[in-house]
Amino acid sequence: MGLTRRIIPCLDIKDGRVVKGTNFLGLRDAGDPVELACRYNTQGADEVVFLDITASKEKRGMILEVIQRAADELFLPLTVGGGIRSIEDVQKTLRAGADKVSMNTSAVENPDLISEAARAFGTQCIVTAIDVKRRTENCEDKSLISLPDGSSCWYEVVTYGGSKPTGIDALKWAMEVEKRGAGEILLTSMETDGTKEGFDIPITAAISENVGIPVIASGGVGTLEHFYEGLVSGKADAVLAASVFHYGEMTVAQVKEYLAKRGIPIRSPTMKV
Repeated sequence: MGLTRRIIPCLDIKDGRVVKGTNFLGLRDAGDPVELACRYNTQGADEVVFLDITASKEKRGMILEVIQRAADELFLPLTVGGGIRSIEDVQKTLRAGADKVSMNTSAVENPDLISEAARAFGTQCIVTAIDVKRRTENCEDKSLISLPDGSSCWYEVVTYGGSKPTGIDALKWAMEVEKRGAGEILLTSMETDGTKEGFDIPITAAISENVGIPVIASGGVGTLEHFYEGLVSGKADAVLAASVFHYGEMTVAQVKEYLAKRGIPIRSPTMKV
């Protein structure tokens, strides 16, 4: 089962509701997070991710009540991110019922948090989310990555829901978080997020090739083919999507059926986790 690829719906949460936008902007309501998560549970999702997308920017804590409700009703792993700034926050989130915690802004601002959390709770609980944006300026000492049009760029880590540039090289950061004990990387490209034009394959493949931990591709799914491309061309271990699931354009079961027909090893939609 170790080789099976995972299909993961992601629920971006703001004010206790699921929202979705394009390039992290223009958010619209998509429903109650627990109701949606239960739907994906029934459809055969391998995991569900809850991301409180404004917790860091608004300097507040996590959505513990939503986590507890979801944990009571779900029978699949739950990853929770947003507003996790300390070991105590990690502990509270896991106690509320999350199986894994995802750190993004807090990990960049305090990389020791990854190491401390991994030591305290185990690497399998610690996901580092990395949001990236393409850059063509200030390329000195950066990891240049070739793009399909023949040009090249480096990818910058951005924080606070994509609003704050950090100057950090995403490929180097991915390798560092692995060394610090992250058990998984959740990679979202702001170039493709919400566009439905497919994952950002160049950075997904580059990180997947340079780390030994699972990489979850995120940002840009619009077709069944995109899931296949993320796993094959992007070399990701899992593929994550939001709006195509939330608005009923396709189901997790349909994605799994498509991938299975194309030779991708997946867990059967009928198998319970």
